[in-house]
Amino acid sequence: MMGPFMTSQHYKLTLFQQTNGTESKGLKWKQMMRMLKVVLHLLIHLLTFLPAALPLSRDQFPPNFVFGASTSAYQVEGAAYEDGRKPSIWDTFAHAGNGNMFIGDGDVASDQYHKYKEDVQLMANMGLEAYRFSISWSRLIPDGIGKVNPKGLQYYNNLINELISHGIQPHVTLFHWDLPQTLEDEYGGWVSRRSVKDFTTYADVCFKEFGDRVKYWTTMNEPNAYATLGYDTGTFPPQRCSPSFIANCSRGNSSTEPYLVAHYMLLAHASTVRLYRKKYQSMQHGFIGFNLLPLGFLPKTNTSEDVTATMRSYDFFIGWFMKPFTFGDYPDIMKKNVGSRLPSFTQKESNLVKGSIDFIGINFYYSYYVRDSIGNLQSEDRDFWTDAGVEIERLESTDDEIPITPGILQGLLHFMKNAYGNIPIYIHENGQQTPHNSSLDDWPRIKYLHEYIGSLVDGIRSGLNIKGYFVWSFVDAFEILNGYESSFGLYYVDLNDPSLRRQPKLSAKWYSDFLKRKPMDPMISKEIEKNAPVLSRIM
Repeated sequence: MMGPFMTSQHYKLTLFQQTNGTESKGLKWKQMMRMLKVVLHLLIHLLTFLPAALPLSRDQFPPNFVFGASTSAYQVEGAAYEDGRKPSIWDTFAHAGNGNMFIGDGDVASDQYHKYKEDVQLMANMGLEAYRFSISWSRLIPDGIGKVNPKGLQYYNNLINELISHGIQPHVTLFHWDLPQTLEDEYGGWVSRRSVKDFTTYADVCFKEFGDRVKYWTTMNEPNAYATLGYDTGTFPPQRCSPSFIANCSRGNSSTEPYLVAHYMLLAHASTVRLYRKKYQSMQHGFIGFNLLPLGFLPKTNTSEDVTATMRSYDFFIGWFMKPFTFGDYPDIMKKNVGSRLPSFTQKESNLVKGSIDFIGINFYYSYYVRDSIGNLQSEDRDFWTDAGVEIERLESTDDEIPITPGILQGLLHFMKNAYGNIPIYIHENGQQTPHNSSLDDWPRIKYLHEYIGSLVDGIRSGLNIKGYFVWSFVDAFEILNGYESSFGLYYVDLNDPSLRRQPKLSAKWYSDFLKRKPMDPMISKEIEKNAPVLSRIM
């Protein structure tokens, strides 16, 4: 359980309170009215979620709302050394032992490179409306810059054409943590400003070659997580960190590089969006956005210190990117705590970044308790989390499953709406993990999807500008946290079968019935109804 009921409600209310002691009475009155609106929203939210087993229908969503599933290149494609592809930093990380977390790699993965036609047919049979995938930069342009690989170009053209021919929208991510190793070796990858130009050039190839059919582009996947885990803790690729931190990194600086990487990724995104809007958007009629991994943050206690620390966590982990997109600069608390280690935007760069998203993609899985630890700012060994002045503790379920917390997601999305405007939102990733070789009757995943998709109905009715929902993942994939030990797929991939046979899990049937507006299988309905008391256990 999350904790006392008042803790969660206090948390949701305080997300909207940003007083600084200098505000006018009129502004405070507006804040009081805003709080009242939040209270009313929460009451409606509680009432709508009490009957958790009410029938769920595709018809409850707007006609232009899109349902799909997601994967990424390194996690499903395989064919790592075929047809001209060269290694990415994720290949290097996996072959070096995945940070000593597990053994495995994406050399073969789910072999979608060879089985894309079969996979697209499974999508069509399911009734999938969209497929979110990423392009492997080092498959398309093996050295990161220079010559385009014709075999890589052919593969992505074939995949996109196959999707289109089956009426499935391609939603394409340009960077999903797999920077070409050549660029990492040559100049340090994202720690160098050279990455801005090279990424923009790579994106230009993608727009030119695929943009006549691809209408939804996402430049970056989870750069907030990528910068902290890859360059602060060093637990993910490219494993850069200061020697005194968690991973045994051979290079890096945890106090500066996360901020530098995020800065150049923001500038690369903005440069790419300027290119797209100037050269392609009027002809191709597409949209271009950005993706983040927000964590649900809850104050550990009701103390003002923990509540303030929770707001500070959101500024650091979400405002880090959303404030530049909305206002053209980083959050004031980051500038204060990080000081000169936080890069600054020139006026030209600020204007370029501000307003550079047509939509925001959200990947949502876990939530965390936040405890104030402002004393960390006195530490000599500073990194991202000590700069934030917080300690976080993950909410855990009683088993290995991800806790079901749709209320926290709703609170997060309403916070983002109020703080940064009602930007179109796509839930790009949301899914439940189960042991890889567990039963195909994946009830935990069905319960998870039923609850989160059901919560979107309420979110849209309450004014959230949610445009789509993508399950992670379409097939079992190579997961960065645990390889092949657990899985998120709607389709099971038999790793012991040389053909990597796909088998639908029960969740695939449930999702298909939902998408096709079929009456729910009575057995599934009964199971969901039986579990209704626990489905909404965390608001």
